[in-house]
Amino acid sequence: MDTPCGHTYCFHCLSNFLKEQDFCPVDRQQLQLHQCRPSSLLVRNLLDKLTVMCPNYAECQQQMQRGELQPHLHNRCPVFRRLREEAEKRKRPAWNELKGRKGDGESSGDAKHSAALSRNPTRDQPEPGLINPAYEESEEDNTPLRCSLVAEATVVELLREEPEEELGFRIVGGKDTPLGNIVIQEVVRDSLAARDGRLAPGDHILEVNDVSLASVPHACAVAVLRQPSSSPLRLTVMQEKGFKTRDLRSDHQPSSTATQSSHSPHGNTTSSHNPGTVLQVMLMKSQRTEPLGIKLIRKSDESGVFILDLLAGGVAAKDGKLRNNDKVLAINGHDLRHGTPESAAQIIQVSEMRVNFVVMRPAETPEEGGSSREGQQSRAARRAAEQQYFRRHSTYMKDPPGGFSSQEKTVSLKKEPRLSLGITIAGGRDCRSRLPVYITSVQPVGCLHQDGTIKRGDILLSINGVDLTQLTYSEAVSVLKAQTAQSQVVLRVIQTLSEDSEEDNEAANKDELDPVDNPRDDTPLWTRWLGLPSHMHWCRDIVLQKTNNESWGFSIVGGYEESHGQQPFFIKTIVPGTPAHFDGRLKCGDEIVAVNGATTVGMNNSSLIPMLKLQKNKVTLTVVSWPGSLV
Repeated sequence: MDTPCGHTYCFHCLSNFLKEQDFCPVDRQQLQLHQCRPSSLLVRNLLDKLTVMCPNYAECQQQMQRGELQPHLHNRCPVFRRLREEAEKRKRPAWNELKGRKGDGESSGDAKHSAALSRNPTRDQPEPGLINPAYEESEEDNTPLRCSLVAEATVVELLREEPEEELGFRIVGGKDTPLGNIVIQEVVRDSLAARDGRLAPGDHILEVNDVSLASVPHACAVAVLRQPSSSPLRLTVMQEKGFKTRDLRSDHQPSSTATQSSHSPHGNTTSSHNPGTVLQVMLMKSQRTEPLGIKLIRKSDESGVFILDLLAGGVAAKDGKLRNNDKVLAINGHDLRHGTPESAAQIIQVSEMRVNFVVMRPAETPEEGGSSREGQQSRAARRAAEQQYFRRHSTYMKDPPGGFSSQEKTVSLKKEPRLSLGITIAGGRDCRSRLPVYITSVQPVGCLHQDGTIKRGDILLSINGVDLTQLTYSEAVSVLKAQTAQSQVVLRVIQTLSEDSEEDNEAANKDELDPVDNPRDDTPLWTRWLGLPSHMHWCRDIVLQKTNNESWGFSIVGGYEESHGQQPFFIKTIVPGTPAHFDGRLKCGDEIVAVNGATTVGMNNSSLIPMLKLQKNKVTLTVVSWPGSLV
């Protein structure tokens, strides 16, 4: 159980302690048991990795991870099966036994024993909101059983070349947000973290140089990670590795770790969702220094390494299995989902005679299969349409998360026509994240600095009645220049607020840290966007598809709770080897505003999770995505 003050205890230990005391055993803050909640998915995953023995160890000597204990008891343990059969016999006695009774039914002792056997032997139901819509075992004969998620706590050390060098990843979450934990949203290309190659989107950051980030606000976590240092930065992270599967025909053999892209014995699993097919290809060199004849590139709109061309006469071209535009996921076991062509080339160069590729091949529709001009034109038209309708103005009205809000500010100025406002801007609906136009700096030479109302990070609403909220960057610049030339300027902006912002800034100033300013990145902190009213959100429809009973591959937090009221639903975890992971568009921290066009406002977890599970082959998620804070 987690306490409101951020500590985790065994339920029985804590409940026994609170029968005699009324405070937390660690920090002695006032505490009652009803204030505590079941531990987070992060803690459950770490605990589920512990090796345990079967409770019936006198007759069943099986050892397994804690997360596999319940499937073992229900499906494989012979002792539990025998006890269950005996309980069933006591519940439904034979007819000749019934004739000798007075019809009183089963005894109270048998009823208690039967109830005890039917109860979950390992743990209570998880906390609502921390249940992955598809983290469940499938009982279909043709689907591998997913016993548990495989997660690992890993220590990653990053050494900056310069004390103030960026680490190169974006984070979301924090104790002041529904996500709770600090989660990596994205690894920036060519950055320190990308060159290191061990961090990935979805990793939960537990500690930084032995400083726990388990219960700190978002801004404080940003301040800790941005603090300049010439010594190595040691990050303790929890990384999801995918599902562990179990073959029905080998109940007593150790389970093998596999993601859902490797169900086929040949590794050529075909899926109907957008990314296409995952293939394993092995190339053999005639000698160690022989080149493979592969040109690798990166793309501006997608992370990772792609095959541009296969040189005629080369090893890859002769083999014939790799194709142009294949995305390289791994080479010889090295993860390249967020790698670079340079790192891929280095792995190939130092490899021995055998080079193993794992690639993803985009799915082709019949009209895309040919190389005709009509096919090229249709693909270009689809790309143009996708860019045009990448996002749309939100029509889903909802409140921001608890603790976040916004307020409008209006400034009316009389000025000389040639006098500048003295602000710089960024964003615009044509930028990568489709952000509204916001202020990146207020120059001391401008008239707005003298007024003092407008601050960095404020979002522009209008100037002299001209709406700025739906404009591209260049359109906004043109409007601002035209309106600034007038002697009377009325500027409307919106400022986002959070309950913890003042406390965070005071703590940061005390430690001589600035959680907001980053000279290399003008984008406001991720939490700054959470307070925006919904009419300023731009939504994106993401269609996920699958062909069997596999999971969608993401977990959610949020929804209606009596203690917190209505909270938006956020993506907290994306599991490797699932449709959500291979699709690549969902990110940790994305807000789900609708499912198949039905708004999620007013829903709780017990409503949304069954809705997601009922979508067997296709689901459309309408999401709002804000860029994480760069560190």
